[in-house]
Order: sequence, then structure tokens, then C-alpha cells
Amino acid sequence: MNIVDGAMVAMGTRRAQRVLALATLAALAATAVAGLYVVPPDAEQGDVQRLMYVHVPAAWLAFLSFGVVSLASLAYLRTGRIRWDRVAVASAEIGVLFCTLTIVLGSLWGRPVWGAWWTWDPRLTTTVVLLLVYVAYLSLRRVADSAARRAQWSAVVGVVGFVDVPIVHMSVVWWRSLHQEATVLRPGAPTMDTSMLATLLLGVLAFSLAYTYLMTVRLRVGRLEDHAAGTVMSRPAPRAGVPRRPHPVVVGGTVARTTGRAAGRAAGRAGGLDA
Repeated sequence: MNIVDGAMVAMGTRRAQRVLALATLAALAATAVAGLYVVPPDAEQGDVQRLMYVHVPAAWLAFLSFGVVSLASLAYLRTGRIRWDRVAVASAEIGVLFCTLTIVLGSLWGRPVWGAWWTWDPRLTTTVVLLLVYVAYLSLRRVADSAARRAQWSAVVGVVGFVDVPIVHMSVVWWRSLHQEATVLRPGAPTMDTSMLATLLLGVLAFSLAYTYLMTVRLRVGRLEDHAAGTVMSRPAPRAGVPRRPHPVVVGGTVARTTGRAAGRAAGRAGGLDA
């Protein structure tokens, strides 16, 4: 009965993943259509501003991913339950993906607007630092000599690394920056056209669904990895064979040691010599 229940749960999980995948694709497609054909071009930047509808959601989802890493790491340090470590590493991998996408899209946007693919702007520099912190988080997990140390060390990095997230967000306020200031998460009303804001929020929804789908897949893979590792560790080690004790055989007044059938053949030869 337990096997049947487990199979039904697995089928339900796969069905939910398929629905989530379809919803993600539909939301991404709607964002692409709205961003390319519905909203007007920006009055100053023109069509290149349309990158905002994927660049900004990617940045927000990177922040969300690293926030989940921080919360899951705190939960692991408090409870010691491995499932929180599994959530943290899954979100860290997805966060690194979104953060890299943010930097790439920002470079594509900056080339026609700033005249350069890259500049050591405070927002860009702090974002690269954020990416390197969580790349180091994933690298640290490969050098730990035990599962417990791996989880503890990476949890500390996951908590401390999140400090850079508010620094990235506030960098355009604290320092002189080429990067434009916040237009949505700011004091007062958003300074955007209504159709642009609606398309931006649709992009955020689409990327949030993509994050949720990737998390469900990665957590399932993580559970399978832990199960496989536990199965290997629980197998008993093969027992070494015990060698037979040699039997003394007297050959011509000399004691020779041999085993098994060789002892019988040696005894026969000894009998022939004695005869």
C-alpha cells in the first residue's frame, strides 16, 4: 500500500511540474509579446529600453534566490536538518544563473546607452561581487571533507553573503552612478508609464514561475542524490576471505607446510618416498 501511495504522490508531483512548466512558458511568451509589440519605445533610449522587461526581473529574482539561500541557511544552522541545506544549494545555483543573466543583459543594454560593454560603476561592481560570493559558496561545497562540514560552512557563507544584496540595491543612492535610479522600489509612486509597469510586473511574474519550476526540479534531483549517497554508505563492506591454516606434512624427516589438496598430494609423495 505504501508503494502505491508513493507512486500516486510521484505522479501528482510530475503533473504539477508539467502544469507549472506550461504556465512559465505562457508567462514568458506573454512578456516577450508585450515587451516587443505592445508597449511603446522609451522617449530617450528608444527600443533598447525593451531589455528592461527581462533585465530587471532577472535582477529581482537573483535577489530573491539569494534571500532564500540566507533564510534556508539560517534554518539549517538552527535545526541541523539537511533538507534546509538542500533548499539553500538549489536556490544558490538558480541565483547564480539569474545573476549572470542580469550582468549579461546589462552589458547589452549599456553598450548603446553608455557607449561601453562594461564600466566599473558602483551598481555593476557590487553585482559582480555578489555573483562571486555565491560562486564561492558553490565551490566551497566541493572542498569540504564531510557532509556536515559542507552544510555548516556553506550555511555561514549563505547568511553573510546576503549582506551585499541591499548594498547592490542602494548603490545608486549612496554613490554617484551611471546606472539609473530605481523606478519601482522607491519612495513614492513608480515613475513609469502604466503599460510599461504592467509589462515589467508580468516579466517579474514569469521569472518567478521559472524560479519556482527550477526549484522543484532541482530539489527533486537533490533528494535523489541524497538517497543514492545514503544507499551507497549503507551497503556493508565485503568481507575478506580467511586463508586456510596450513597442514604440516612430513617429507623425508622435514616438515613442509601446505594446504588443501596440495597437502594430500604431498602426503602421497611422502608415502612413496618412505616406502
